[in-house]
Amino acid sequence: MMIRITRNLQIGERDLEEIFTPASGPGGQNVNKVSSAVQLRFNLAANTTLPEPVKARLATLAGKRLSREGVLVIDSEAHRTQLRNREEAREKLFALIRAATVVPKARRATKPTKASKTRRLEAKSKRGETKRLRHGRHGDE
Repeated sequence: MMIRITRNLQIGERDLEEIFTPASGPGGQNVNKVSSAVQLRFNLAANTTLPEPVKARLATLAGKRLSREGVLVIDSEAHRTQLRNREEAREKLFALIRAATVVPKARRATKPTKASKTRRLEAKSKRGETKRLRHGRHGDE
């Protein structure tokens, strides 16, 4: 089964691996009995459905969450139920993939205009004059 990320981008359900562990933190007796925390693993290196540019941007966005083997690991243990943690981890992954689909705008180098250079130099001269006038002679009075 395929999971739709964007209108024309999808990943396979088989590409996702979920490992459930006991969550840390509050939860009373429930915390010791139920494995509600989820670790979602997405093998980015082995994935064939994502285009290479998207995979490259996703690897950059993932940062420390990407292992040396090329596996993207997302943890979620904010909620008390396994289902909500699972949904949150998946949504984190999908949001990351959506962010990677956005092609960054190419930066074009620009030069300041002649008028802006003139304004800057005039403001600089005026400021210098103001400071120079502060250092007047005090002993002539």
